[in-house]
Amino acid sequence: MELAAREQAESLARQEAARLAAEDVHGVALTWVDNAGLTRVKAVPTARLAHTARWGVGMSPVFDIYLVDDSLTTSRHIGGPDGDLRLFPDLGRLTVLAAQPGWAWAPVDRYDQLGAPHPACQRQFARRMTERAAEYGIEPRMGFETEWVVLGPNARGAAGGPGSAAAGEGPAEGATAGPADAVGEPRRSPPSPAYGMARLVELSDYLDDLLSAFSAQRVEVLQIHPEYAPGQYEISVAPSDPVGAADLAVLVRETIRGVSLRHGLSTAFGPVVEPDGVGNGAHLHLSLWRDGRNLCRDGDGPHGMTRECEAFLAGVLGELPALMAVVAPSPAGYLRLRPSRWSGAFHCWGLENREAALRFITGSPADPGGANAELKTVDPAANPYLAVGSVIAAGLAGIDAGASLPPPVAGDPAVTGGQSRLPVSLTEALGHFEGSAVLREALGEPLFEAVAAVRRAEAALFADATPAEIAAATRGRY
Repeated sequence: MELAAREQAESLARQEAARLAAEDVHGVALTWVDNAGLTRVKAVPTARLAHTARWGVGMSPVFDIYLVDDSLTTSRHIGGPDGDLRLFPDLGRLTVLAAQPGWAWAPVDRYDQLGAPHPACQRQFARRMTERAAEYGIEPRMGFETEWVVLGPNARGAAGGPGSAAAGEGPAEGATAGPADAVGEPRRSPPSPAYGMARLVELSDYLDDLLSAFSAQRVEVLQIHPEYAPGQYEISVAPSDPVGAADLAVLVRETIRGVSLRHGLSTAFGPVVEPDGVGNGAHLHLSLWRDGRNLCRDGDGPHGMTRECEAFLAGVLGELPALMAVVAPSPAGYLRLRPSRWSGAFHCWGLENREAALRFITGSPADPGGANAELKTVDPAANPYLAVGSVIAAGLAGIDAGASLPPPVAGDPAVTGGQSRLPVSLTEALGHFEGSAVLREALGEPLFEAVAAVRRAEAALFADATPAEIAAATRGRY
């Protein structure tokens, strides 16, 4: 980072610190997301924000090879106790946290001690891919859905690995065994209906506080509703630039966590909460724009796509087996990716088909911005910065190749047949990832190898675990 940029950031941070102090904000949480999909943090007093903006905050690069259970592996380029990095907050994203009085939040970019970008910084990777898209004259707009399960105050979300005592334990006798239909009440009767108004009524105060918090944080909520699984909810926010979409994915999740705790509730963002249940997704929506025009409509490609949009989506679809190691990075994700559960288990695309891994949505004629594509295989264990950057890289490779989409699939591929499954395990996905020249070039060797090392180590960590142990060890970690 150049000295002039640091000085400018320091000046802006002084102004922001004065504003925060006036609002009784005493600390700023600075977050990044590691390759296991966990949001890590360093925090500074508000009075230190200007110093932090100029000089950064230290952290070890070893976090790039941490696993979901806080153990660590190593990689060809990153590993061991040596070295140091500097975290620099993005002050443009600085947000006062409505659910955590006295605190603000900002995402960070990571640099080395000499001011050079850290080659494994996932957020800067997402920015590089966004800038690469701009060279094609393309402005991607993206947004993540966030699904989570509300757990009663006595519910248990184990944090241990498969070898720990917690991983194999069920709920304590008399405790809330799983998702609560009403706050704090163990389930002793059938759960409320999926997508049912009863679920909104039961937690209406909680959901109202969520909406209030997002409004205070100037996060535009498009919709919020009960989902399929017991205690499960989903929220969608307005699309943004790719880096902004990933930042919002972090902010949305931590806001939900904060509001939940203030209501005496806990949350499960893991890909699966119960091993045989319907899991949580983090579906990624994307559209492509140029000069104010949505390239996903008013073209002569399939269902009104422009040819450029078709080639981009064909690139994503073609690279999807390798992308699975990025967007479904945990063994738990492959418990979620099952046929006939709207999770996108088959390697296909379709028009408004919720069983297809890549779903195309034309939007209504009255809504020119509504046409978009949805990647359904993304789950909450995914690092959102890696996800957006890797999807852009795959899409641009499709444009370079002049790729075309195969015919769309109608109906449930598990019933109609003829479509291949996407990888059914993390090990299988990792094999495709390690063979992907597109992702290796886009990520760069240090980040690519670190991601692969973490995937390999987590596959080994859970190799002998039962589905119940995998669910218990991961549902409360993200």
